[in-house]
Amino acid sequence: MNMKLTASCLVAGALLLPITVYAADTTSATATTETYVNDSVITTKVKAELADAKMSSLLHVSVDTDSQGMVTLSGTAPTHKAADRAATIARKVDGVTSVDNRIQIVAAR
Repeated sequence: MNMKLTASCLVAGALLLPITVYAADTTSATATTETYVNDSVITTKVKAELADAKMSSLLHVSVDTDSQGMVTLSGTAPTHKAADRAATIARKVDGVTSVDNRIQIVAAR
């Protein structure tokens, strides 16, 4: 079941990639299609690695990548260990220059 979920997420991410290019701000002088595609590729790779970690606590983590390869992680995790694990996984992805870990720790209720 987890394999189907991971495969579905990867396929959905690949299909949404062209949409992100069209939705990008192309009025900026530094905006290029290559930059937006690279950002999306890094984001997709980080999300795939987080899914492969098979930690249910990482399902509530959002990933955003800027044009310099800086990844911002946000969302919630039940422990500091889970948040740190997400940051470690993101740092290992090719193209990531730095990680801004903004994951908040929320105790289980």
